[in-house]
Amino acid sequence: MKAVLTVIGKDKVGIIAAVSKVLSENNVNILDISQTIMQGMFTMIMLVRFNEPESDINVLSGKMSEIEKDMGLSIHIQNEEVFNSMHRI
Repeated sequence: MKAVLTVIGKDKVGIIAAVSKVLSENNVNILDISQTIMQGMFTMIMLVRFNEPESDINVLSGKMSEIEKDMGLSIHIQNEEVFNSMHRI
């Protein structure tokens, strides 16, 4: 399964490292990544693939919430099909 992960918050050292570490620990592969800093605000969008059939997007979301709290970020992860349906014109 593929998913879209977004991260927004005040720029600080270690954001990409923290998010990537959780993804790696859960056997989730980064397929594509785009990140930029806009006037001190960090923004990132990742397309990821869950490599394990038993991987659960809700479990991963829970783990990302720890990073949100620790680093003052907003992190959202959504199934790619749901994301595409919501953003279809």
